[in-house]
Amino acid sequence: MNITSSFTFPLTLKFYTVLCPLSLPSTFPSLRSRVSALPPPHPRSMNTSAVAPMASSSPSSDAAKEPGDLLVQYVVLRRDLIDEWPLGSTVTQGCHAAVAAIWDHRDRIDTAAYLSASNLDSMNKVTLEVKGETQIRKLAEKLTAEGIEHKLWIEQPENIPTCLATRPYPKSFIASYFKKIKLCK
Repeated sequence: MNITSSFTFPLTLKFYTVLCPLSLPSTFPSLRSRVSALPPPHPRSMNTSAVAPMASSSPSSDAAKEPGDLLVQYVVLRRDLIDEWPLGSTVTQGCHAAVAAIWDHRDRIDTAAYLSASNLDSMNKVTLEVKGETQIRKLAEKLTAEGIEHKLWIEQPENIPTCLATRPYPKSFIASYFKKIKLCK
Protein backbone atom coordinates (compact mmCIF):
# COMPACT_ATOMS: atom_id res chain seq x y z
CA MET A 1 0.00 0.00 0.00
CA ASN A 2 1.39 3.40 -0.92
CA ILE A 3 0.18 6.40 1.08
CA THR A 4 2.73 8.83 -0.27
CA SER A 5 0.47 10.27 -2.95
CA SER A 6 -1.57 12.03 -0.26
CA PHE A 7 1.35 14.05 0.98
CA THR A 8 3.77 16.71 -0.20
CA PHE A 9 6.57 16.09 -2.66
CA PRO A 10 9.44 16.01 -0.11
CA LEU A 11 7.64 13.38 1.95
CA THR A 12 7.07 11.36 -1.19
CA LEU A 13 10.77 11.52 -1.92
CA LYS A 14 11.56 10.49 1.63
CA PHE A 15 9.45 7.35 1.24
CA TYR A 16 10.87 6.78 -2.21
CA THR A 17 14.45 6.75 -0.96
CA VAL A 18 13.57 4.49 1.95
CA LEU A 19 11.66 2.00 -0.17
CA CYS A 20 13.66 2.16 -3.41
CA PRO A 21 17.01 3.87 -2.69
CA LEU A 22 18.73 2.68 -5.90
CA SER A 23 15.80 3.05 -8.29
CA LEU A 24 15.93 6.81 -8.82
CA PRO A 25 16.56 7.45 -12.52
CA SER A 26 20.00 8.84 -13.30
CA THR A 27 18.36 11.32 -15.68
CA PHE A 28 17.41 13.41 -12.64
CA PRO A 29 20.76 14.24 -10.95
CA SER A 30 19.43 17.36 -9.21
CA LEU A 31 16.53 15.35 -7.85
CA ARG A 32 18.95 12.64 -6.65
CA SER A 33 20.97 15.21 -4.67
CA ARG A 34 17.82 16.68 -3.11
CA VAL A 35 16.64 13.21 -2.11
CA SER A 36 19.94 12.27 -0.49
CA ALA A 37 19.86 15.52 1.52
CA LEU A 38 16.58 14.60 3.21
CA PRO A 39 16.78 13.58 6.87
CA PRO A 40 16.07 9.94 7.71
CA PRO A 41 12.37 9.20 8.19
CA HIS A 42 10.81 8.98 11.61
CA PRO A 43 10.50 5.29 12.61
CA ARG A 44 6.71 5.57 12.65
CA SER A 45 6.65 6.81 9.06
CA MET A 46 8.43 3.64 7.91
CA ASN A 47 5.20 1.70 8.44
CA THR A 48 3.47 2.80 5.26
CA SER A 49 0.63 0.33 5.68
CA ALA A 50 -0.35 1.82 9.04
CA VAL A 51 -2.64 -1.13 9.62
CA ALA A 52 -1.84 -1.78 13.27
CA PRO A 53 -1.45 1.44 15.27
CA MET A 54 0.72 1.34 18.34
CA ALA A 55 -1.01 1.08 21.71
CA SER A 56 -0.49 4.01 24.02
CA SER A 57 -1.76 5.28 27.31
CA SER A 58 -2.08 8.82 25.98
CA PRO A 59 -5.30 9.60 24.11
CA SER A 60 -3.49 12.15 21.93
CA SER A 61 -1.22 9.45 20.53
CA ASP A 62 -2.57 6.79 18.24
CA ALA A 63 -5.10 4.75 20.19
CA ALA A 64 -5.03 0.97 20.30
CA LYS A 65 -7.32 -0.40 17.62
CA GLU A 66 -9.36 -3.49 18.34
CA PRO A 67 -9.57 -6.09 15.54
CA GLY A 68 -12.32 -5.13 13.10
CA ASP A 69 -12.62 -1.65 14.63
CA LEU A 70 -13.45 1.18 12.23
CA LEU A 71 -11.52 4.41 12.02
CA VAL A 72 -13.95 7.28 12.34
CA GLN A 73 -13.83 11.07 12.28
CA TYR A 74 -16.42 13.02 14.25
CA VAL A 75 -17.74 16.32 12.85
CA VAL A 76 -19.90 18.51 15.09
CA LEU A 77 -21.94 21.36 13.58
CA ARG A 78 -23.86 24.14 15.32
CA ARG A 79 -27.64 23.73 15.02
CA ASP A 80 -28.23 27.49 15.19
CA LEU A 81 -26.05 28.00 12.11
CA ILE A 82 -27.73 25.11 10.29
CA ASP A 83 -31.06 26.92 10.79
CA GLU A 84 -29.75 30.43 9.94
CA TRP A 85 -27.16 29.89 7.19
CA PRO A 86 -27.56 28.46 3.69
CA LEU A 87 -27.04 24.70 3.63
CA GLY A 88 -23.96 24.99 1.41
CA SER A 89 -22.26 27.39 3.81
CA THR A 90 -22.90 25.08 6.76
CA VAL A 91 -21.61 22.02 4.90
CA THR A 92 -18.53 24.01 3.91
CA GLN A 93 -17.77 24.73 7.57
CA GLY A 94 -17.84 21.00 8.30
CA CYS A 95 -15.54 20.35 5.35
CA HIS A 96 -13.08 23.00 6.56
CA ALA A 97 -12.96 21.51 10.06
CA ALA A 98 -12.62 17.91 8.84
CA VAL A 99 -9.80 18.69 6.40
CA ALA A 100 -8.00 20.90 8.93
CA ALA A 101 -8.18 18.19 11.61
CA ILE A 102 -6.72 15.65 9.20
CA TRP A 103 -4.00 18.05 8.04
CA ASP A 104 -3.04 19.06 11.58
CA HIS A 105 -2.66 15.39 12.57
CA ARG A 106 -1.38 13.95 9.31
CA ASP A 107 1.60 12.39 11.12
CA ARG A 108 -0.63 10.06 13.17
CA ILE A 109 -0.78 6.40 12.18
CA ASP A 110 -4.58 6.41 12.42
CA THR A 111 -4.79 9.40 10.08
CA ALA A 112 -2.47 7.77 7.54
CA ALA A 113 -4.55 4.57 7.67
CA TYR A 114 -7.76 6.60 7.28
CA LEU A 115 -6.31 8.22 4.14
CA SER A 116 -4.82 5.01 2.73
CA ALA A 117 -5.79 3.83 -0.73
CA SER A 118 -7.54 0.79 0.72
CA ASN A 119 -9.75 3.01 2.93
CA LEU A 120 -10.29 5.90 0.53
CA ASP A 121 -13.70 4.72 -0.68
CA SER A 122 -14.95 3.79 2.78
CA MET A 123 -14.05 6.67 5.09
CA ASN A 124 -16.33 6.84 8.13
CA LYS A 125 -17.57 10.13 9.55
CA VAL A 126 -20.22 10.77 12.15
CA THR A 127 -21.90 14.17 11.90
CA LEU A 128 -23.42 15.50 15.10
CA GLU A 129 -24.94 18.80 16.20
CA VAL A 130 -24.87 21.01 19.27
CA LYS A 131 -27.22 23.93 20.00
CA GLY A 132 -24.84 26.84 19.55
CA GLU A 133 -21.54 28.59 20.21
CA THR A 134 -21.46 27.96 23.97
CA GLN A 135 -21.92 24.21 23.52
CA ILE A 136 -19.31 23.86 20.78
CA ARG A 137 -16.76 25.80 22.86
CA LYS A 138 -17.49 23.61 25.91
CA LEU A 139 -17.07 20.49 23.80
CA ALA A 140 -13.73 21.78 22.49
CA GLU A 141 -12.57 22.49 26.06
CA LYS A 142 -13.64 19.01 27.21
CA LEU A 143 -11.84 17.30 24.33
CA THR A 144 -8.71 19.35 24.95
CA ALA A 145 -8.77 18.43 28.65
CA GLU A 146 -9.12 14.74 27.72
CA GLY A 147 -6.30 14.92 25.17
CA ILE A 148 -8.54 14.23 22.18
CA GLU A 149 -7.00 15.83 19.10
CA HIS A 150 -9.45 17.97 17.17
CA LYS A 151 -9.89 21.21 15.26
CA LEU A 152 -12.37 23.89 16.27
CA TRP A 153 -12.97 25.76 13.02
CA ILE A 154 -13.18 29.53 13.54
CA GLU A 155 -14.65 31.28 10.51
CA GLN A 156 -12.69 34.41 9.62
CA PRO A 157 -12.89 37.38 9.53
CA GLU A 158 -16.04 37.04 11.63
CA ASN A 159 -14.15 35.06 14.32
CA ILE A 160 -17.12 32.68 14.78
CA PRO A 161 -16.56 29.08 15.94
CA THR A 162 -18.66 27.13 13.44
CA CYS A 163 -17.65 23.48 13.58
CA LEU A 164 -15.45 20.98 15.37
CA ALA A 165 -13.85 17.87 13.91
CA THR A 166 -11.65 15.22 15.47
CA ARG A 167 -8.80 13.54 13.73
CA PRO A 168 -9.57 9.91 12.80
CA TYR A 169 -9.64 7.56 15.81
CA PRO A 170 -10.71 3.95 16.32
CA LYS A 171 -14.46 4.02 16.94
CA SER A 172 -14.14 1.90 20.10
CA PHE A 173 -11.89 4.59 21.58
CA ILE A 174 -13.58 7.83 20.50
CA ALA A 175 -17.32 7.07 20.53
CA SER A 176 -17.74 7.48 24.30
CA TYR A 177 -16.73 11.15 24.10
CA PHE A 178 -19.72 11.89 21.84
CA LYS A 179 -22.43 9.57 23.19
CA LYS A 180 -24.49 12.46 24.67
CA ILE A 181 -24.46 14.54 21.48
CA LYS A 182 -27.26 13.95 18.98
CA LEU A 183 -26.90 13.12 15.32
CA CYS A 184 -27.25 16.01 12.91
CA LYS A 185 -30.56 15.77 11.02
